[in-house]
Amino acid sequence: MKLLHLDSSILGEGSASRAISAAIVERLQVAHPSIEITYRDLAAEPIPHMTLAAFQALESGTDVQQFLDADVVVIGAGFYNFSIPSQLKSWIDHIAVKGKTFTYGENGPVGLASGKRVIVALARGNVYGADSPYAAYEHAETLLRSVFSFVGAEVEFVIAEGIGRGEDARRNAIDGALAQAGRITSSAALAVG
Repeated sequence: MKLLHLDSSILGEGSASRAISAAIVERLQVAHPSIEITYRDLAAEPIPHMTLAAFQALESGTDVQQFLDADVVVIGAGFYNFSIPSQLKSWIDHIAVKGKTFTYGENGPVGLASGKRVIVALARGNVYGADSPYAAYEHAETLLRSVFSFVGAEVEFVIAEGIGRGEDARRNAIDGALAQAGRITSSAALAVG
């Protein structure tokens, strides 16, 4: 079994999304001690933004192959200016590849990454959930859910929100997300490992 762990927050040790993604990976590693983990820090080693030359070489890219080789992908995602970090968007641009992760059929798009599990640790400074007056400003969870559903992966979220509303709110949000990460269950895809 292979797990790809990505972090994208620029905050380093102070990052809530990094702490939560690490807790998710630890939980999966405890459940499956033989799991092979590849870690990438997209903030420390960013993938170049899309260019025409990069677009033309996507099919043979190592990023899309690494994504396809993983059974589980755990992503730590910050929430900047209502969306995901640009480093994570660059990675998505390199893994959303026609003929590799999706194709078009008679009835529209067909995801080619079915059976893959994607778990996103998302940290947001404000509260953007469905009942929030700011829900319409949330473009990280919606973007990630759309991208991974489009390529056929199963996507789930562990969210800490309101972390910018003071130290108590931050601690409560992170503690709640860490507790949720501790309850991550093994999927059928991992059960064979």
